[in-house]
Amino acid sequence: MKKEIVLTGITTTGIPHLGNYAGAIRPAIDATKNGDIESYFFLADYHALIKCHEPDRIKESSKAIAATWLASGLNPDETMFYRQSDIPEILELNWLLTSVTAKGLMNRAHAYKGAVQENIEAGTQDGDKGITMGLFTYPILMSADILMFNANKVPVGKDQIQHLEMCRDIAARFNHIFGDTFTLPQVVVEENGMILPGIDGRKMSKSYHNTIPLFEGEKKLKKLINKIVTNSLEPGVPKDPDTCSLFSIYSAFATADQIAEKRTQYEAGIGWGDAKRQLFETLNDQLADKRLRYEEIMADPAYIEATLQRGAEKAREKAAPLLAKAKAAVGITPIR
Repeated sequence: MKKEIVLTGITTTGIPHLGNYAGAIRPAIDATKNGDIESYFFLADYHALIKCHEPDRIKESSKAIAATWLASGLNPDETMFYRQSDIPEILELNWLLTSVTAKGLMNRAHAYKGAVQENIEAGTQDGDKGITMGLFTYPILMSADILMFNANKVPVGKDQIQHLEMCRDIAARFNHIFGDTFTLPQVVVEENGMILPGIDGRKMSKSYHNTIPLFEGEKKLKKLINKIVTNSLEPGVPKDPDTCSLFSIYSAFATADQIAEKRTQYEAGIGWGDAKRQLFETLNDQLADKRLRYEEIMADPAYIEATLQRGAEKAREKAAPLLAKAKAAVGITPIR
């Protein structure tokens, strides 16, 4: 029986944080234990150029993200692990897809609409001021990442669901015009821990500068946890776990029994100091060994690069036949 292809990527604009791990890295690696799945993991460095024009930041982020995948348990010999920019077939496919994608579809993308709205609220006459074509066509490149390998499932956060729906629309339109070429991917959203709050209570995001790096050292990890915003309720006063950032983060790393016990502690009025201490201990216990492995890998960039190149070679073997099929479908073939 043919294996299902599951594809996951992370944009190389920052250092992986707890939210990346709980929402994307951990569930993707857990899925590799299923023998019916063929897993693809990639560094989305071309996507990084859309918002980041800092070369050193992109290079350092690429290194850190690769090391994070490997330290978190990814086996590059049993999966496809590669850097987006090492697969030129993706950009060729990106243009084929761009050629059939309606502008109106891109007009409805949340990121683009949000950028336009910010311009309007700022009183700018031109709603498109400062908006690049990279941002506008971002969903098409994401579609190329997915369709290049005919991925069946793509684990994403809730904020990326629209892009998967667009990918399905683009693939369906290509198939309608040129014949059956691409698989329509399914979106996979893991509800528990998919979107974690940052230290300020908003979604943990590089954009908000409120993240907790996944493999931060013990002292800095404790310091960042102590900065997490809580309300002013005193110890002994019952607290609502469902509105608490500490509880949300804890729940993404705890068992069902531990979560139930923690709810009882909130009802009994746990103090915020104790809650933060327990969160630190839970995170540190789970991440200590991985953190050590991460530090070892970061100290060996040649190993990281060699691993990515091996992955790219395997991925291109998969990409080339499908690209050839898509090009032939549109009429780009050798003259005979």
